[in-house]
Amino acid sequence: MSKQLKADIMLLFVTFGWGISYYLIDVSLENMGPFTLNTYRFLIAFAIAIILAFPKFKFVSKVTLKYSFLLGIVLVFVYAGATFGVEYTTLSNSGFLCGLSVIITPILSCIIYKKAPEKKVTLAAIMCFVGIGLLTLTDGFSINYENLKGDLLCIMGGFAYAVDLLLTERAVLHEEVNPFQLSVFQLGVTGLFNLVLSFIFESPHLPTEPKIWVSVLFLSIFCTGLAFIIQAIAQQYTSASHVGVIFSLETVFSGFVAFVIAKEILTKKSYLGAILMITSIFIMEIDFKAIKDNKDKKKIQHT
Repeated sequence: MSKQLKADIMLLFVTFGWGISYYLIDVSLENMGPFTLNTYRFLIAFAIAIILAFPKFKFVSKVTLKYSFLLGIVLVFVYAGATFGVEYTTLSNSGFLCGLSVIITPILSCIIYKKAPEKKVTLAAIMCFVGIGLLTLTDGFSINYENLKGDLLCIMGGFAYAVDLLLTERAVLHEEVNPFQLSVFQLGVTGLFNLVLSFIFESPHLPTEPKIWVSVLFLSIFCTGLAFIIQAIAQQYTSASHVGVIFSLETVFSGFVAFVIAKEILTKKSYLGAILMITSIFIMEIDFKAIKDNKDKKKIQHT
């Protein structure tokens, strides 16, 4: 088995874990507030990452710490959107809407760098917009006020994650930034900010039931701590296009978990919207130019 295939399989497991995470967040919120949950999730993940890779943290640059702080703040908004969103909307909606970062990121990039969007970006954005409408509006195409708050929070989380990706892209280009250290220290910053917010807005406490402990620990260890480490390692052996397509499967896995475990059944209109959104994400991540170039090369070789 090649290193790239092993890396892709590792990332696939990470993505499946993220798909499950929406259900586990929903379970955990039965016993604690969103900020408290995110405090446990990120501080435990940070501790595990430090323990497993301690030798990598002997020398840390100030620039790495600066970007870790900035990214940690952004991640507070990412996970606040996702966690509060799960509390106020369906698991299916939260999974699909939080995946919007795949569409939002290139659009933001075009705005920031003042570049005209590619044709596939425009097509994907239109499909995604229509998909959101079909997924979130009522059958009479009016605003679904029951889920509106949660849907908007999830969209905010997706937008914040797009900002996180662009900021990370800028950070790792800096020669003094260690990407692995950056990915770990931002977890600690996120955890500390959530800890402060949990004391301000909630009453933090330990989980009181076994199922809550299991959910919190799975979210902390597998969906956050190991996920960041696996991602950092795996991306050394696989291409960015592979990573993008694999991560886009998170929406598929979250919808599958919502259907099988949480027994959520969407309307035909909502399923059509979900399909449009998933399709738009794949359109964004597939490099059609590279596929066309490979086909042209094969034709030349045959002739």
